[in-house]
Amino acid sequence: MDSQTSKSSQPSQSPQSPHTFQVDLRGLVDLLSHHLYSSPKVYLRELLQNAVDAITARRAEQPDAPARVRLHTQAGALRVEDTGVGLTEADVHTLLATIGRSSKRTDEIADGIQEVRSDFLGQFGIGLLACFVVAERIRVVSRSARTPDAAVVEWTASDDGSYTVRTLPHEARPEPGTTVHLVARAGAGDWLAPERVLALARDFGSLLPYDVRVGDEAVTDLPAPWDRSYPSPANRRVALARHCHELFGFTPLDSIELNVPLAGIRGVAYVLPSAVSPAQRATHRVHLKGMLLTERAEQLLPDWAFFVRCVLDTDSLRPTASRESLYEDETLAAVREALGERIRSWLTGLAAGDPERLAAFLSVHHLGVKSLARHDTEMLRTMLPWLPFETTDGQLSLEEFAQRHPVVHFTRTVEEYRQVAPIASAQGVGVVNGGYTYDSELVEALPSVRPGTVVAELDADTVTAYLDAVDPAEELALSGFMAAARAKLDPLGCDVVLRAFHPLSVPALHLDDRAARHEQARAEAEEQADDLWAGILGSLRGSAPRARLVLNHLSPLIRRISSLGDPELIGTATESLYGQALLMAQRPLRPADTALLNRAFIGLLEWATHGEDGN
Repeated sequence: MDSQTSKSSQPSQSPQSPHTFQVDLRGLVDLLSHHLYSSPKVYLRELLQNAVDAITARRAEQPDAPARVRLHTQAGALRVEDTGVGLTEADVHTLLATIGRSSKRTDEIADGIQEVRSDFLGQFGIGLLACFVVAERIRVVSRSARTPDAAVVEWTASDDGSYTVRTLPHEARPEPGTTVHLVARAGAGDWLAPERVLALARDFGSLLPYDVRVGDEAVTDLPAPWDRSYPSPANRRVALARHCHELFGFTPLDSIELNVPLAGIRGVAYVLPSAVSPAQRATHRVHLKGMLLTERAEQLLPDWAFFVRCVLDTDSLRPTASRESLYEDETLAAVREALGERIRSWLTGLAAGDPERLAAFLSVHHLGVKSLARHDTEMLRTMLPWLPFETTDGQLSLEEFAQRHPVVHFTRTVEEYRQVAPIASAQGVGVVNGGYTYDSELVEALPSVRPGTVVAELDADTVTAYLDAVDPAEELALSGFMAAARAKLDPLGCDVVLRAFHPLSVPALHLDDRAARHEQARAEAEEQADDLWAGILGSLRGSAPRARLVLNHLSPLIRRISSLGDPELIGTATESLYGQALLMAQRPLRPADTALLNRAFIGLLEWATHGEDGN
């Protein structure tokens, strides 16, 4: 008795019965419609997917089995029939009524078939649950092809989470397969309208391998446009251009075959007819085993291939849980590299055999090719005679420019190029504008693909060195004028020098470089900072040369200004020349520069009207 009492006082060591999660189906449907899926339209994809997978499962056992999917619409309802493998009553309880259980598991399809699952579209077993996004009631009538003597089973479910199952006589469905009936929920009837169902079925299922129809209207359109035979390459190009216009809404410059057998990929890339920003993410249409997976795949191609839009079919890439995008894994990375190689080969082929089409392409999409060439030496070598650059000799390729000039000078910014281009051109100095995206990187890479080429960055000292010096006697005679001009611009961190250069129409040239601008910005920050920061910034003071205003001794205007006897007027004129040189270089103006321009303008007006007042 005591031992029994003692035992009863001990905590129970018997295992506890596990509890089952309770699922709120209404909440789950809301989660699907608002977070997992981008649109209610995916309900039709799920219906097509289940039907196609059921036919695939049946054909794995019965290769000659019929392969038909039929969709029938009526007011607020949809009926989908397939000739697939069908379900028994046990299958219905196990598969349809258990959320998350996949009906495509290998061991449930056929004994001994180990690789069947790779032939199926679905991977996550969500199945009919997605139909509750548009339907308040789902009714499934199915007859198993594996168990011919099994009764026809009917499964009816509501969006409140309840369902009923009953068996029907064989007459309810004479042939194996499944029929799904949907009744629209309030406000969702338009998703089951005949026109909408036909449009969605064609969008999702045009490449499916079986006979799919909405009423009497065919859905599938096989073979795919890129797999069809055409009388000639020209006919093929026209047909693919028509397909692109129907699919994407534009007529392409060209089409590129995307055939990667090892990755199970067939498709085509269409070249955009107009330029797009590299920052704009390209989106592509991807079919998985014939079913449209997404029309917004972003990571399919390398970043540099932003000038094409792709449509392809694959059986190797993995979809995400919503089956609306691609899963980023090693397979996708390998496919991305392989597709990039196909586009690269197309470019190389144009360069070798069709220069006119290549020129037409580069006139629009040179930026994409430059992006590729900066990382691909072989592509840079191939495209060298074709890629256009802005130079002082006009739009030229680097190959042609390097043939003309022993030294390929370049600037890193557009502003620097605008400063020096007119002057350098007049002095016979060739300059490439490296301020546009990727251009300076490609110019610097030029010696790697063209041995012996000399490349040099053009700075203010180099430009000044190319300008002719003024006779020392003449410069001495103008020392008073130069002193007044330097005193006026010294507070702006700008020196004044005198040179002789062409064209005569340019009275003054403003020159600086990145180091000078950096020092100027540091000095401005130091002036505005408190004592602590001013000390820190002061310790960072550099030894870079200051900006300089180069006055053209050959200019008649400079000669007239230098002969003025009024120091005040010389200073105003110098400020005007400085401001005009900044504007000619299209440099952004600092507040001090804007104030100088206003001051000089008012000063010149006062001087011009002073004589009239005196009269």
